Order: sequence, then C-alpha cells, then structure tokens
Amino acid sequence: MNDDTIRLVTIGRILHRRWRLLTIAALVGALVGYGASLVFPPRYTASASVLLPGQWEERELLTQAEIATSSNVVDRAAAALGWRGVGGGELRDRVSAKAADGNILKISGTAETPERAQQLSDRVAREFVTFSARITGNGSDSEAATGPEALREKVAETNRRITELANAADPGQTVESVQARTELEKLRTALQDAMKKLDEADPTATKAGMVVMGPAPKPTSEAPPTRTQLIGGGALLFLLVAVIGHLTAARMNRRLRAEPELAAALGSTFLGTVDVPGDRRPPRPRGRDARAWLRWFLGVDTRWDLPTPRVSGDEASRRVRYRRVCARLRDRLPAPRRLLVVVPEGDAVARRAAEQLAAEAQGDPVLRVVDVSVTRPMVPDRDTESGALVVLSAGHWTAADLGGVAEACADGRHEVVGVVVAGPVRSGPEPSAGRPAKSAALTFAARGNATGGSA
Repeated sequence: MNDDTIRLVTIGRILHRRWRLLTIAALVGALVGYGASLVFPPRYTASASVLLPGQWEERELLTQAEIATSSNVVDRAAAALGWRGVGGGELRDRVSAKAADGNILKISGTAETPERAQQLSDRVAREFVTFSARITGNGSDSEAATGPEALREKVAETNRRITELANAADPGQTVESVQARTELEKLRTALQDAMKKLDEADPTATKAGMVVMGPAPKPTSEAPPTRTQLIGGGALLFLLVAVIGHLTAARMNRRLRAEPELAAALGSTFLGTVDVPGDRRPPRPRGRDARAWLRWFLGVDTRWDLPTPRVSGDEASRRVRYRRVCARLRDRLPAPRRLLVVVPEGDAVARRAAEQLAAEAQGDPVLRVVDVSVTRPMVPDRDTESGALVVLSAGHWTAADLGGVAEACADGRHEVVGVVVAGPVRSGPEPSAGRPAKSAALTFAARGNATGGSA
C-alpha cells in the first residue's frame, strides 16, 4: 500500500470494512457541530438598498461602500437604535456594504433576531444618506447650494446682453462689424462650454439626492452557518479525517506482502503458498473484556488494507498445494526429516496452515509446530530437528519483525530451510452429489503424485 496509488477501490474498501467506525466518527462530528451551534446562536441578515443617481465610477462606488460602514455612520446608527450593551464598535462587525449593478448600494445588517436585523440595516442606510448629503453640500448649507444658481443666472443675463450687442452692431458688411459679431459669438460659445463643464463637475448637480429604496425585507431564514450546516459540516469533517487517517496509516505501513520480500527478510528460500479457507467476518471475542468487544464492534480487529480474499477451488485442489510443499521439503532435507515449524504468534491463518501442513506430511517429514512472539522471539533449542520452517501470512509483519524471528532461530541453532506463505481464501463451490469428494482426495493422497511442481 505504501507505494500504490490511492484509487477509488481503496476508498471503497475503507467504507466497506470500516463502516461502523466511520459512522461513529460522523456521529461524533455531528454532535460537535450541534455543540458549536449552541455556542454560536443563530444570526439573521437583512439588506437595504440605496440608489445613487448620476454617473459613478467603480472606485467611487467602492468609496461609498467604505463610507457606509465607517465609524461616523455606524456610531450614529448605534446611538439612534439605543440597544442596551451594543455600541458602534460591535455593530461595525455586523454591518457590510456592497455595490451592486445599476448604482445601487446594498447595506446589510446582522443581528440575533429578524426584527433587529431589519432595524439595523434600515437605520444604517438612513444615516448613510444623511451623512453623504452633509459632506456633498446638499444639506443645510444654503449658501453653497445657491451659489451655482446665481452663476447660471449671470451667464444667462450675459448671453442676452451679447445678443443685444450683436443686433445693435452695424448691420453693414464692413470688416469691423463682421469682426465684432464674430467675437461676440465666440464669447457666447465659451460661456456655454464653461457652464457645461461646471454642471459636469458639480457633485450636487449629478450625484445628489441619494434615496433609500424602501425598508429592508425581514429575513425569513438564518444567516450561514446555520445549525443544520454546522451539524452536517462537523459530520463530514470527522468522516474525512477518519478516511484520511486510514490512508495515511496505510501509506506509512511497512509490512511486507510480496513472497520474495518475506523470504529475504528471513534469509531463506520461498517454498510456495498455501490456501486457508475461512470466514471473512472476525470472530467474536471471548470473555468479558470491554476493549475486545469494542474493537470487534468497530471492526478494527481485521485489516482493511489487505486485498479481498480470492475464491479458492475445492478441498482437493487446496490439498495439492500442501503436498507440493511437503515434496519440496523432502527433496531439500536428508533423512531423518524432522523440522520445527515456526509460526508468528497471533497469525491465525498461518497457524491453521501449519497444522494442515503437518497433517498432510503424514510423518515425512515430521513437523512440530510452535508459536513464536515477534516482540520477544524465543525458539526452542535444537533437539533432533534438521532445521526450521517458517509459516506466515503476508501483510502482517515488517522486516524487523521477521529479522527478530530469524535471529531467534539462529540462537536456537535452527537453520531456516524455507518459508511458506499462507493466504486466506473463500471456499469454492461444494462438489456435486454425483462426484464424491473422498475419491478425489484419495487420488491426490498418493505420494507419487506430489511431483513438487510449482504451486
């Protein structure tokens, strides 16, 4: 797994073999999300729209949005609302403004209830319009407001005077009269252009009169994150953490799986693989140990990253593999053939394979099965055995574990003559009634048929 690419089949295997653990993780995440919703009460958001007439550039709209959320506006709104214990500093975090299409500024306010959210957005919008009118001169400053009007009246009077002078000029076609009328027309054109530029530059002429477009609608739903979103987000977050934890643990896994790697870690020769039929479900724990029952209930007693056991053939085909391993042992050992079969402690599949191998050997060679702890390996001293045969299953032991077993065999003066890998399989179809299984088994039981070919 540490060198494999993470694929969808890997995620599916985690969901299939760890569904109880993942379900509990999701439930815990949902409870955490529910607790967070109690700590952070629900909030409601209402928005009021303010129309900004005239031509506005984008940066000017951004400036107006900043003014709407400034302390000058929010502090006045807080003073007008008069909410107990709520000042302008706190309201500043609850108010936001955003320029929308069509020169519309949306001012949003967030509060604990829909009514307060509506009141907050409406009050801030009104205070913003009042403040903007004051800074643009469209308020009580009558002198600033009447100045441009007086100038326009003077320009109109000047245009009338120019017309009178043009009509009173010599109607003849002398050079002096033509030049006088031309200069008067140029002066009229210059005055009109100046007034046009003045109207365009006057902010009170084009950008005055901001209007609040009605009261803010009362919100009917909570502002995100809602309680449902917090519960769902907590469940999803804990589920993802659990899945990522499984993938990380699998990536860091250093257990050996390939048969050549297992044989190299033990410093011996690979003799073959044997099949061990069994139930895919982990056995229920015996006794009253609460931790054992919890591990069984969560499904952590079984490895999830091991491949799905393949479907095996009938019993006769499985016995062929055992007999071929026995034949290879007889070819490698001198008489008398006696071996110590070493099984790592806790490897139930390897233990069943060793017992079946001893039964199939029928005394040639004589096999004595012993369990050896991988944490503190200890192998009995050599008596009449010709060596040691290690039987184990793939995907459970690291190179360090197997190196300790090999050293224990060397300390007991046992040479590791071979390695047999046991793999769990699913039982194949039962033989039909017209084909007795005993006759087939007896056919393979003859020693001459164990040719020692590849398993």
